[in-house]
Amino acid sequence: MGIDLKDKKIPKEAIRARETIEELLDGILVGIYLYGSAVMGGLRGQSDVDILAVIHQNLSEGIRRKLTQGLMMISGEMGNTNAVRPLEVTIINQKNVVPWHFPPRYEFLYGEWLRKRLENGDIPQPTIDPDLAILLAQARGNSISLTGPELSDILEPIPMADIEKAIRESLPALIEDTKGDERNIILTLARMWFTMANGEIVSKDMAAEWAIPRLPEEYAALLDCAKRAYLGEWVDHWEGMECKVAELAHYMKRLILS
Repeated sequence: MGIDLKDKKIPKEAIRARETIEELLDGILVGIYLYGSAVMGGLRGQSDVDILAVIHQNLSEGIRRKLTQGLMMISGEMGNTNAVRPLEVTIINQKNVVPWHFPPRYEFLYGEWLRKRLENGDIPQPTIDPDLAILLAQARGNSISLTGPELSDILEPIPMADIEKAIRESLPALIEDTKGDERNIILTLARMWFTMANGEIVSKDMAAEWAIPRLPEEYAALLDCAKRAYLGEWVDHWEGMECKVAELAHYMKRLILS
């Protein structure tokens, strides 16, 4: 369930995240934005709810801790049976990205893959991350303002050369260990390949549709499994396929860099 905003369905997790962010960042908040699958064709079976918040000064450690605790209470754990979607929340200081420069820095990042570390007391810290260039380009091109001005009014365009540089720099860490995150890694590689070939950022399933007929049959079958799992049409079951998944990842890396 959600509310309608500009003819778009806003997930309940996004509404609650907006309320928490507004409460904790009152006075330094520029805007809060919904992007990703929710505004690019609709949430899929395994989609996160992607939120970007823009502020105009750095966060204190106390606020980081409160944000972490608040978002953990809203975000659905991976595989939960309560129909609560996982959140991915990125917070940037506008002064760190305007004027634009590469690589960019985020001020705070929450995602369900971090939950165990966060439960053990870790608090997300500011990090320089080339991949943020891709995220900001995607959000700037297709997002809904939940609070504040349109994102394209407060962030500069991201040059395609920097998006391509971010893809190249992100690749080694992405494919270093595919075990346990096979679906996401395979689909991310398909999206990177699509972007490098076409100069656009599209949803993971759209990129997979484009990539499948361009792959050898055995690799196409693996990507199709990942796409169907993402759409909720297949239950992830990658046991015994580790070697093939690693082969596919390295094969797609070569295609991306070619």
